[in-house]
Amino acid sequence: MTLRLLNLSLFILFPIAWFAPMARAGLVKLWFFDLEELSVISSLGTLWDTDIFLAALVGFFAMVAPMLKITLLAAIHFGLLGSNILPVLGILGKLAMADVFLIALYIVLAKGVGVGTVETGWGLYLFTFCVLLSMLITEITKRQMKER
Repeated sequence: MTLRLLNLSLFILFPIAWFAPMARAGLVKLWFFDLEELSVISSLGTLWDTDIFLAALVGFFAMVAPMLKITLLAAIHFGLLGSNILPVLGILGKLAMADVFLIALYIVLAKGVGVGTVETGWGLYLFTFCVLLSMLITEITKRQMKER
C-alpha cells in the first residue's frame, strides 16, 4: 500500500519539478537558453524555437519517460499488468536520470565559463528526488514480485 501511495505521489511531484527553478543566473542570463531562470518547461520552450529534435529528446527524458514509468508501475501495483514489464521500467528510469545529468552538466559548463554565477535551484533537487524515488519503488517492486 505504501509503495502505491509513493508511486502515485509522483504524479503530483513530477509536474511541480518541471516548473520549479533548476538553475538561476546571477549576473548574466544562462547563455545557451537566454534565460535568467531555468526549469524543464522554460528550457523546452526555448529549445523548441532553436532545436526541435533536442526539445523533443529532453521532453521525452524529462516528462514522457517518468510519467509512463509511474503509470506502468501503478498498473503493476493494482494488478492490471504482470511483472514481465519490469525490465522496461528500469530503462525508463535510466532515461529520466539522463535528463538530470544533462541539466547538471549544463550548470557545470555555465559555471566554468566564469561570467557571472549560476546557482542550482531547488527544482533540480526535487526532480532528482522524484527520479531516484521512482527507481527505488521499481526496485522494491521487483523484489516483492520475486518473493511471490
